[in-house]
Amino acid sequence: MKRVVVTGMGVISPIGNTMADFWESLKQKKVGIGEITYFDTSDYKVKLAAEVKNFDPLDTMEFKEAKRMELFSQYAVASSAEAIAQAGLDMEKEDATRIGVSVGCGIGSLQAIERAYVKLEEKGPGRIPPLLVPMMITNMAAGNVAIHFGLKGKCTNVVTACATGTHAIGEAFRAIQCGDADVMVAGGTEAAICPLGLGGFAALTALSTSTDPKRSSIPFDKNRSGFVMGEGAGVVVLESLEHAMKRGAKILAEVGGYGATCDAYHITSPEENGEGAARAMQLAMREAGLTAKDVQYVNAHGTGTHHNDLFETRAIKRAFGDDAYGLNVNSTKSMTGHMLGAAGAVEFIVCVKSVMENYIHATAGFEEAEGEMDLNYTKEAVWRPVTAAISNSLGFGGHNGSLLVRRYVAS
Repeated sequence: MKRVVVTGMGVISPIGNTMADFWESLKQKKVGIGEITYFDTSDYKVKLAAEVKNFDPLDTMEFKEAKRMELFSQYAVASSAEAIAQAGLDMEKEDATRIGVSVGCGIGSLQAIERAYVKLEEKGPGRIPPLLVPMMITNMAAGNVAIHFGLKGKCTNVVTACATGTHAIGEAFRAIQCGDADVMVAGGTEAAICPLGLGGFAALTALSTSTDPKRSSIPFDKNRSGFVMGEGAGVVVLESLEHAMKRGAKILAEVGGYGATCDAYHITSPEENGEGAARAMQLAMREAGLTAKDVQYVNAHGTGTHHNDLFETRAIKRAFGDDAYGLNVNSTKSMTGHMLGAAGAVEFIVCVKSVMENYIHATAGFEEAEGEMDLNYTKEAVWRPVTAAISNSLGFGGHNGSLLVRRYVAS
């Protein structure tokens, strides 16, 4: 099996639209949550979300191209552009048939559906926009990335709800390992802060109704009350070690292992004992040839819902045993909100940066846990050697995904 390394990263997020701005915001504990500006929330109990600010698709693409993309696809193309630029991929020197795409989206465009339904009701089926379907379906994020950059290799779209970004990167990792591609542009994207999206998650009672941006997304805190919707995209360039070395690429980190499991338990709740999520972490460690003692950091799914944070804590303890108490555990969602299909990809990127810089960001807003939630949830940022980190994602339907990032060491 081929070794797989990370050579480029790109982010569009509620706390920064470049890697540099995003990472600096995490260090400053900048919370990207505020009152929703996209639509009138007078009739909604939920008033806050983590919106992307000052995003201009024309920074990356031509007007005509942007007009044929919904926001989730624009985010994917923009973050891919940054990742490809950092990786230094020169398509004139590459075999485009060996470069693939694995960019997932959990929901697609609810906004396109909302607009089309209004036209259907008011003016009849003849006025439904002809591009409704190709603009709303989730696979168009991957398709648009491939088209924009001319990538002709394997092009796939993983949809596993909130685990989408993690699984998309994991499946890209597998594609390179087995020789299906030399390079994969991989990650997740989402833009679902709209009436239907907010209303749907609110109806599940999954969202925080807090009106205080600093106390609304507070994973692992005893006063947590639900998650805050976020949006954006995270994309990485993965490539075989052989390919990266041949072209003299700067290697940021290595993907050591990938675990994917299912709870087969409930459509929205993780399994109470954490067995499925624990198994995903153990599979990732086993593939990397590491033990629990070799991992310093877990970037948790950490949504801020009562069940998720408690059951994920149980999963970490189950996977790591007594070594769980030596880990730093944190949640990026404390600052970005829950970016849904993009979350796992962005959090994987955080793990890469932590391995590169030996820095673990704080869980913003975390004050005090309770009961059996007694791990180190990283109240304040720490500098410590990080040679291996795990990023977790848990999706509705029982989907569990774990990616292990390790420091690259030439053999």
